[in-house]
Amino acid sequence: MAVEVLSTADGRAKTALSRRHASAWFAARRGESEPIAVGTANPPLHPARPDRPELLSPRDVPRRRPGSEAGRIALLHAVAHIELNAVDLHWDIVARFGHVPMPIGFYDDWVKCADEESKHFNMVCEVLESIGSHYGALPAHAGMWRAAEDTAEDLMGRLAVVPMVLEARGLDVTPGMIEIFRKAGLSQAVAALEVIYAEEVGHVAYGSKWFHFLCGRENADPKDVFHDLVRRYFHGALKPPFNEEKRAEAGLPPDFYWPLAEETPARDRPV
Repeated sequence: MAVEVLSTADGRAKTALSRRHASAWFAARRGESEPIAVGTANPPLHPARPDRPELLSPRDVPRRRPGSEAGRIALLHAVAHIELNAVDLHWDIVARFGHVPMPIGFYDDWVKCADEESKHFNMVCEVLESIGSHYGALPAHAGMWRAAEDTAEDLMGRLAVVPMVLEARGLDVTPGMIEIFRKAGLSQAVAALEVIYAEEVGHVAYGSKWFHFLCGRENADPKDVFHDLVRRYFHGALKPPFNEEKRAEAGLPPDFYWPLAEETPARDRPV
């Protein structure tokens, strides 16, 4: 099921399949259909992608001011691209690490995340279409899958970098994006981003939960392991300001991420 999603190129088709498979998984978990076994698979190193958007190096993606209509469209396009990558990331963790013995709840959590990211992608696409654009109309960031490639053989590394760094960054920046669209009077965009913001807390929390589970199984200090893995796999420093309240709600205390942040003046650091 996971590999089938990863092998589907079109965004709308990918997310429709993702939601169908998630629904089937949870129906089976509720005892409404035959149980679905967790097997092993050989997922593609790169998920299938549509012909558009054109994928560019991050430095080549045009920057636009969010105060303009073109800038707001570009911002929404970037969010849609992130959400589509997230669909694949969550199915990839199911397919790629099926050989690692994990409780059934591990699969429940990532299938739920994939389902929610599919919903998020479609919501943002609908906003784009309501303002005369669509996903694929602009070039997008080619480096979004790098974290998956780098951690393809390391489940703890994947958990550290994807939910606990990249998705946690979403908790930092989404309130500012909501304000941009609120000021512009785009209530549909505000509503979509508020759903994304609320549900991303859970995605970061799942990452933290299963990261701590694996550390406990190995009798390792989670904070030390997290620092080591992020330094190994994440390219660049973590950038404040951090949404400390939402990060704490998701199980990420400040002593996990502040030591990894780029240097900031002492007055800006927490006491």
